[in-house]
Amino acid sequence: MTGADLPVVPGVLTRRDIERTAESIAATQESDGAIPWFTGGHTDPWDHIESAMALTVAGHRAEARDAYIWSAKNQRDDGSWPMQFRRGVIENYDADTNFCAYLATGVLHYLTSTEDAGFAAELWPTVRAAINFVLTLQLGEHGEIHWSATDSGTSGEALLTGCASIFHSLGCAITLAERIGDPQPRWQHARTRLGDALRDHPEAFLDKSRYSMDWYYPILGGALRGPTAHARIVRHWNDFVVPDLGIRCVSDAPWVTGAETCELVLALEAIGDTSTAATLFSDMQHLRDPDGSYWTGLVFTDGKRWPEERTTWTAGAVILAADALTRTSPANGIFRDVSAD
Repeated sequence: MTGADLPVVPGVLTRRDIERTAESIAATQESDGAIPWFTGGHTDPWDHIESAMALTVAGHRAEARDAYIWSAKNQRDDGSWPMQFRRGVIENYDADTNFCAYLATGVLHYLTSTEDAGFAAELWPTVRAAINFVLTLQLGEHGEIHWSATDSGTSGEALLTGCASIFHSLGCAITLAERIGDPQPRWQHARTRLGDALRDHPEAFLDKSRYSMDWYYPILGGALRGPTAHARIVRHWNDFVVPDLGIRCVSDAPWVTGAETCELVLALEAIGDTSTAATLFSDMQHLRDPDGSYWTGLVFTDGKRWPEERTTWTAGAVILAADALTRTSPANGIFRDVSAD
């Protein structure tokens, strides 16, 4: 670990608190670089990258690099990854387009954090192949992207949350391409179409409006900014926010979750509502374990943590939210600075 500046959220998390949270992620990382949900749990390509980004913020650069190298080594010839691994064994061979696109966000985050252009160049062919794979599934009438591919074909369905995340990853990929010196103008056209679908064609996506992610992800991913984003937050605030605890994962279930709360923190911070974001960040700290890890969620009607898992990606979301709130690392604006164009 380096002597990097770490986020400190006054009255909420100290430097040592952030160190312990990062250590809980690093302790879970497997010898090949994979970062599973928890020790003995499965690894998926998206949450693996989220954890790698958090390790980068906390100065665990060697571990983050190992995670990105794992991604490069496990990419398939078509540019995709299987959805799920466990201790090096593939458990689900299907490909999730959002999972595949997210490497672009991680590599740009690492480059911005470290200025290690050589490592970014090493990972660039992997990123380029992943984005090109994702865009083969941009099959919808309005520019939406099908969410998965199997041996028998594509899902034929698009998910709002997944496409909003892909929109963000495409923005990161385009920026990365420019910085590497390998511009990809076709990607910008694809991203423009996807942004139009996210803003103007809700009918293009499966109705998952019960889920909080469908509420805030168009903002987190950068497709919505300004008054439209603020209005969207207000419209569904009471559906999802539980005062003093965080936000519900699903509107009709008495279950608050830490990762979703921290992602909403990132979305609010991106549109300038830092005060509300900071309050939510403080509210979710009841999920913190003394060792620095974080429980996934709480069923607040009976006060029980559920599932009984302390997940790396929840810890990762906490570190990324702390970094955005405090604007500490050079990459603290990875969600705030994305262009909506």
